[in-house]
Amino acid sequence: KERKETTYIIREILGKRPSSMAGAAKAALVPSLFPSPRQRHRDATTTLFPHVQLPAAWRVRKRKAEDVAVSVSFNPSGNFDISAFASDDDSEKVEPPMPPTSGRYEVVIDNDSIVGLDLSPFQTATGITSPSSAEPRAYLERSIGFTIDYKREDPGDPRELSEYPEIRLWFVRLDARYPWLPVLLDWRAGELARYAAMLVPHQMSLRMGVVFNPEALELFVMNKVFVVYPWLKRHGVPRPRLKTTDMARMLGFGIGDQLFDLIDQQQ
Repeated sequence: KERKETTYIIREILGKRPSSMAGAAKAALVPSLFPSPRQRHRDATTTLFPHVQLPAAWRVRKRKAEDVAVSVSFNPSGNFDISAFASDDDSEKVEPPMPPTSGRYEVVIDNDSIVGLDLSPFQTATGITSPSSAEPRAYLERSIGFTIDYKREDPGDPRELSEYPEIRLWFVRLDARYPWLPVLLDWRAGELARYAAMLVPHQMSLRMGVVFNPEALELFVMNKVFVVYPWLKRHGVPRPRLKTTDMARMLGFGIGDQLFDLIDQQQ
């Protein structure tokens, strides 16, 4: 029996739930952590919702004379195809995200730090030298963002930054070292969605942008809930449940109080 197809779009900037359907999409979700070159796409039909465009700084170049509309989409059925080059005119046009938060901690990484898995740019920019040295209140106020100054060997390489294995591996190491980091990112500028794209299997689409593997995204979000909520409580951050819930909502998930109650019972 076919699963009912439902698509949730991550309203990263506006924080809204999906409200309308339009268009069709093709090509399969990428099943691996480090995506291989795009496969030949097969036709399939599905429903789409409005999506959120991410900053142009995270685009590679123009493809077929049009900008890569980097947005974040989520389809829990996980069994449809998405064309990397589909561009229906009736798809909703979305506004770009808000600019970076003024005064945020800006982490700049380049080829050397990426290839060497060197976390010192993050540590220098934020002052977080070890997982125990971070005081969440200060970073929640200013937030953290990333600038990836990556020089490609082939200027014509069409891959997005989140499709480069070496870049993703750097973020895998960063996340392993500081697993609570997502809650400190500059959400309003789209940093949480881009961070998730570095760690969660996905496929790129010109029209839909970043389309996550649904099961992988769910596991990622739940893992962060189990990490972030106790961490905020341990540091005395007010209303840790609300902050954790807001983080999950940014990626399209709602977290009930029952789950937090279960976590509290085990501590």
